Amino acid sequence: MANVFANKKTFKETFQTRVEQIYGIKFEESTPHQRYFTLGTLVREYISSNWIETNEAIVEGKHKQVYYFSMEFLMGRLLTNNIMNLGIRPVIEAGLKELDIELNELEKIEADAGLGNGGLGRLAACFMDSIASLGLPGHGNGLRYRYGFFEQKIIDGYQVEVPDKWLQRGYVWEVRKSNESVEVPFYGYVKVEKIDGREVYTHIPEEYVRAVPYDVPVVGDISNGNKTVDTLRLWSSEPTENEYPKNMSAVEYEKGVRNISEFLYPDDSTEEGKILRLKQQYFFVAAGVRWAVRQHKETFGTLDNFMDKNVLHINDTHPALIVPELMRILIDEEGYDWDSAWAITSKTCAYTNHTILAEALEKWPVRLFQPLLPRIYMITEEINRRYCLELLNRYADQPQKVAELAIIGHNQVRMAHLAIVGSFSINGVAQLHTDILTQIEMKDFNEMYPERFNNKTNGITHRRWLLHCNPELTALLDKEIGTGYHTNTFELAKFEEKINDPKVQEAIASMKHARKQALAERIYREQGVQLDPNSIFDIQVKRLHAYKRQLLNAMHIMYLYNRLKEDQEFKANFHPQSFIFGAKAASGYYFAKKVIKLINSIAEKVNNDPDTNQLLKVVFVENYNVTYAELIMPAADLSEQISTASKEASGTGNMKFMMNGAMTIGTMDGANVEIHELVGDENSFIFGLTADEVNNYYQNGGYNPWDLYNSDARIRRVLDQLVNGFLTPDTEEFRDIFNAVTHNGDEYFVLKDFDSYVRAQEKANQAYKNRQHWIEMSIRNISRSGKFSSDRTIQEYADQIWHVEPLKFKK
Repeated sequence: MANVFANKKTFKETFQTRVEQIYGIKFEESTPHQRYFTLGTLVREYISSNWIETNEAIVEGKHKQVYYFSMEFLMGRLLTNNIMNLGIRPVIEAGLKELDIELNELEKIEADAGLGNGGLGRLAACFMDSIASLGLPGHGNGLRYRYGFFEQKIIDGYQVEVPDKWLQRGYVWEVRKSNESVEVPFYGYVKVEKIDGREVYTHIPEEYVRAVPYDVPVVGDISNGNKTVDTLRLWSSEPTENEYPKNMSAVEYEKGVRNISEFLYPDDSTEEGKILRLKQQYFFVAAGVRWAVRQHKETFGTLDNFMDKNVLHINDTHPALIVPELMRILIDEEGYDWDSAWAITSKTCAYTNHTILAEALEKWPVRLFQPLLPRIYMITEEINRRYCLELLNRYADQPQKVAELAIIGHNQVRMAHLAIVGSFSINGVAQLHTDILTQIEMKDFNEMYPERFNNKTNGITHRRWLLHCNPELTALLDKEIGTGYHTNTFELAKFEEKINDPKVQEAIASMKHARKQALAERIYREQGVQLDPNSIFDIQVKRLHAYKRQLLNAMHIMYLYNRLKEDQEFKANFHPQSFIFGAKAASGYYFAKKVIKLINSIAEKVNNDPDTNQLLKVVFVENYNVTYAELIMPAADLSEQISTASKEASGTGNMKFMMNGAMTIGTMDGANVEIHELVGDENSFIFGLTADEVNNYYQNGGYNPWDLYNSDARIRRVLDQLVNGFLTPDTEEFRDIFNAVTHNGDEYFVLKDFDSYVRAQEKANQAYKNRQHWIEMSIRNISRSGKFSSDRTIQEYADQIWHVEPLKFKK
């Protein structure tokens, strides 16, 4: 196919013709959506030759491949990503301009793909971008959710969930591959026969569900001659082509099938919800592992070398069933004995742990697991039996230790334990997180398998989170240090040499003002709150969870409001500050939803008080997502990273803010520790308990929040205002929040860190007034952020865990 993006004229003519051919109307009559869809189609067709070449290069070079299994891939809009990585944006922009069309307007039409919720999904998306941009043979494997997490509306201060129908108008990037569908079995029983002296196990399912793959191209950056287009394969659940189950009606069966790929994270507070989540997990694991096995057999004809040519990467515990599923294929379908199958499986699987929160380490009740996945349960039980024999050898005098470390215990299957025992590599995602895993949470496993544990600090794709989302900063960097940092972010360090250049300082101030203005305009347009771009933009955007402590931020705003109302000297010295929140609370997470209502009630109070609203503004942005984040990250002055120390595995928002010149106000948690190592106390605002202090309180007690309530008048006043009608006439509205930090022990040390946080905020507010010094701090943060590119992270995975090499293309 001729290159339609060779020049402006060719593109423009082809684009007009294709709109008319696809829709059968004159170009002038076409809608923006029709134009967007046509442009997407042209780009996808342009990608296809490199996509084919990538797959051929993998097969011909007999390359080792990575299959990255994740429940979430929060990709954002792909038109932007693809045309940038392909280097065709200038041609498209110029061609469209002559047709009086703004490329930005077409980009806005694309729906954010509803394939994730928070950091886990966005990290997987950054990783996919880096895998392709480094030319590595790697594929994503996930679920094609028909609806996203949900679209968030704020009505009367409360979060209201509306279905996110992201697929409603089609998805131009996906290619349905019906011919590669697989049938995934559920329920039924296992038949055992003796054949030629060995036991043969056959799962006789009660029902099948058809897994249909939709492939999405993941385009690597074409700089340096790279042509790699990797595949994100998303599985959709459809009715089987086999017989329908006999124990239910066709309508009931088809509804159940649809549910599997209907929603991300169905509510698992009920038995039905738990079964559905477990079904989802096995469904995409079974389909994805079979894809990998089939590809391998087509190239090599045997699975003897499967572990030499493949890594199945388990991203968090959700895909841990890869371990027994690969064992099942090797034993039941390929005839391997147990030891040979285990040797292959345990050298093929690698596991990334993303949390130390107990509730996030999945455990499934045996009573649900066994009937749903009878053969998988048998294999898991046998893995556990053999592993417990090892444990008994090691802990002969400590039977309770064996029970603690077993894969199956207390009538539950512990998915993290299954992933650890079945993987050759287990990594944390920031140095502090890995230290906590190896020294506290998974200390016994680390002592058993010290060679398996390692750290890989997370990163972000700078292509999206700097080059795309911050055009002013990108233009300045290109001018001052060249474009080498586009492919090697460590070259950002050169920018620090310009720290005393008045023109550079002025350009940074102007960049930040432009980005703040753009965000302020959107907020005013959508929510009617007027923010002053000269105020400090203090931003906390992330999933809403008690440990992330949006509540601490909210309480501090209440304290500020009280003080501004009463302390004239403080008021006179206070630089105006705008607090911006963005977050979704899981639909069943009552406490988190109350915190959203609290933040909106505070906003209502402070934004409407003429006495203070020139100094203090609060806004909770509606429906925070990847596209909104692209506007928010470059606009921040202060990056709120205030989780309870030891609770946040890494964080990646902290990295995006840093790369765009914001200062971190945060605890020594997750990757904040590494940010602080790079920029020091003088270029960040660190406060609060350390991870060791937090863990010491958890283990030994000694903290009583009532002591602080009784001794600190600021805390007492703010907490009383939650329940005395100050914010809302309903004095019970925030009673549960009051109780969480008092009667219920303040599990996340909100009150304990309050004073330290107030002091850090005061320091930041005063520092901002010295504009030149603040800009110097900003330049240092940008210059030292190079470590946090996901290219660096993925290179470490490739070199130290996966052992995969870049593809070589024919000239």
